[in-house]
Amino acid sequence: MSGFAPDSPIVTSVKASPNHGERRGRRRPDMIVLHYTGMESAQAALERLCGVGSDPEPGVSAHYFVHEDGRIVQCVAEARRAWHAGISCWEGEEDINSRSIGIEIANPGHDFGYPDFPDAQIRQVIALCGDIVGRHFIRADRILAHSDVAPGRKQDPGEKFPWARLFQAGVGHWVEPAPIAAGPALKPGDRSAAVSQLQGLLAEYGYGLNPTGFFGDSTRDVVAAFQRHFRPVRVDGIADGSTLDTLERLVIGRRFLLAAAGNVDARAP
Repeated sequence: MSGFAPDSPIVTSVKASPNHGERRGRRRPDMIVLHYTGMESAQAALERLCGVGSDPEPGVSAHYFVHEDGRIVQCVAEARRAWHAGISCWEGEEDINSRSIGIEIANPGHDFGYPDFPDAQIRQVIALCGDIVGRHFIRADRILAHSDVAPGRKQDPGEKFPWARLFQAGVGHWVEPAPIAAGPALKPGDRSAAVSQLQGLLAEYGYGLNPTGFFGDSTRDVVAAFQRHFRPVRVDGIADGSTLDTLERLVIGRRFLLAAAGNVDARAP
């Protein structure tokens, strides 16, 4: 794929990556996964995604790369399977790369100071996601963070990413997070029916978690990933009342999205 026509009209340039393959099962993308680059230099991150240099790590890539100033580079054609999600899971599906479009957002991330995302960059992320959604009919709740599909392993694009702003622009799924208040919470080490209910709700939303009734490390990681996306003011892996309330309203909203798409009854308990 040495050169191809960009899929989106808002792409600034094409820099083809050799790191891609066929979408398994010839699937069309039905989700978007957002990442931050997590490297000090945006240029170094783009080169790594395009297979430039002698990085000993296995090849990685993404369909799109959004610079801090809003320039958008396409590295892999949307019809191809880019290598961005790694070991991941959503709604029981583990081959996220075959069903998703990956967008890398230039930001050094938690290891290098984690600055705010510039306004120009977010405007273009919104525009790009809106264009992709319009062409592939991607449901709002399937615009996700890398940390959603790989909790415990990844934390990007992180708690500073303005998901609420995307939602206000018509991109993604969101409810206003419930305020934090004192009260009981589910935490690591707990074992109860309430923990099982929490796990069931997280799994219903799409997270890779089995309802065991025991609040172990995997549950803590998923709760933290959920908070990082949907209740970012405090990311601690503890399911307090704010986390539970926000989760319950998101699950109800997702049921209506599925019903509108003809998948389920929105009144499901």
